[in-house]
Amino acid sequence: MEQAMFAGGCFWCMVTPFEELPGIHGIVSGYAGGSVENPTYEQVKTGTTGHYEVVQITYDPALFPYEKLLELFWPQIDPTDDGGQFQDRGPQYRTAVFYYNEEQHQAALSSREQVAASGRFEGPVVTEILPAPVFYRAEEYHQDYHKKNPKHYKEDREQSGRDTFIAKHW
Repeated sequence: MEQAMFAGGCFWCMVTPFEELPGIHGIVSGYAGGSVENPTYEQVKTGTTGHYEVVQITYDPALFPYEKLLELFWPQIDPTDDGGQFQDRGPQYRTAVFYYNEEQHQAALSSREQVAASGRFEGPVVTEILPAPVFYRAEEYHQDYHKKNPKHYKEDREQSGRDTFIAKHW
């Protein structure tokens, strides 16, 4: 098993694209980077801790290669927005691909170049490719939020503008 970590704005919306696929063995919402150890959601949502909202994915690369994870990641985000994602604004909602080894690093750089060269976007691709920092698991009520609170999740996602953007650009 290997791990991958992606920041794509609100972590609630970054779980569903990856779940229930062969070779994906776990998706955990959490926080990465930042200056506070074991941060809480209340701390991170202020935008002052330096953390990203992220998903950490445990996967079997023999069944689901890292490149396929990247192919699923990019169409979930606006890679040209460095101020957050959709209705979620602030540094905690920035996008990034965090890599755990040099193979992931090179694959992430290559995939970002492909997205930038695709002609889908007017602005430059600003999603960072960074070494994986310490991962902190988010509070339990954030895990599988879309299953625990489907009505609120659906309403939040519809209001966010994410799906409209995805339909237009991807």
